[in-house]
Amino acid sequence: MVNIGDQAPSFTLPTGGDSSLTIPGGQPTVLFFYPKDDTPGCTTEAKGFSAEKSKFAALGVEIVGLSPDPVKKHQKFIAKHDLTVDLVSDEERKALEAYSVWVEKSMYGRTYMGVERSTFLIGADGKILEAWRKVRVKGHVEAVLDAAKNHFG
Repeated sequence: MVNIGDQAPSFTLPTGGDSSLTIPGGQPTVLFFYPKDDTPGCTTEAKGFSAEKSKFAALGVEIVGLSPDPVKKHQKFIAKHDLTVDLVSDEERKALEAYSVWVEKSMYGRTYMGVERSTFLIGADGKILEAWRKVRVKGHVEAVLDAAKNHFG
């Protein structure tokens, strides 16, 4: 389990085409893990971070979303909703497991493995500054922005 004060696990993951992104990448980063592209909660969260991207950028904070969906699905999701945040693909679930967000879930009496919606604020030095687990989407982007302002404002 990754906790506040720990060094963030480092990964280079694909964003599309021949591009990839290394996390942490030497600048403050909001890393949000979400279950699936183009579902109601995930769409609301990604659109919320996209809408506030300029406020995070003014603090020097990059925003990266991560799910196990393939790059092509991310590209369709970005185009459909005009998202401006970077989305990376972790089909092998290595980052999801390293951050302890690939967990057993249950719905309608059925258990399965899936992504626990979580967000981490990572400093430029790669240390975890804040962690939100089992995120409820409503008000979440604002809470993360407030934390970023407290650390970098």
